[in-house]
Amino acid sequence: MADAPVVAVRGEAYREVAPELAEFTVTATARDRDRETTLTRLAERAAAVRVLLDSAGPAIERRETGQLRVWPETKRSGERVVAYHGTVGTTVTVTDFTALGELMLRLADQDQVEVSGPWWSLRPDSPAYREARRAAIADALARAREYAEALGARVTALLELADTGTGAQPMLTRAAFGKGAGGPAGGAPELELDPRAQTVQAAVEARFTISEPVLG
Repeated sequence: MADAPVVAVRGEAYREVAPELAEFTVTATARDRDRETTLTRLAERAAAVRVLLDSAGPAIERRETGQLRVWPETKRSGERVVAYHGTVGTTVTVTDFTALGELMLRLADQDQVEVSGPWWSLRPDSPAYREARRAAIADALARAREYAEALGARVTALLELADTGTGAQPMLTRAAFGKGAGGPAGGAPELELDPRAQTVQAAVEARFTISEPVLG
């Protein structure tokens, strides 16, 4: 086999698949001249956000509190504090896309709350990755056979197979909402979101031995 002719090929696969997860952030803010008042308002608004998230039930797969920030605002001319600011953010991961738009608008309807997102993605162990890898291997084998047939030969054995990368490109649909989002004629707000297809790519490099070519 060491003396057999060898053909080296690259196999590729490209797929667009539906996302499996949607992630967005919700941030509560507060500002007041009094520090205690700022902290109290921030805690109350964060608690209101938690209540709404709790009401979403199994539509939410995961939620994580991000950075909590409280800082004084001072005059440029000195250190005299003129106000205190506070923010606390939560990252929310949703699997039920039918409830996503309504949930985001309900959160955005809270006082001094900002909602941003969603970011669409696949799970790290999504079957889409495995299917793309299989397709890339099949493409490499098909190419090797094409080259061999062009030489009047056939593929006889696999010498080497290397994975050169599998990945997805997350797609973003970004929307920022604040207090006051409303539907027609003051009715309940409605928002339909169209999930963005996720691009999954895979590539392999392979070396095959082939039978003796017919060159005459």
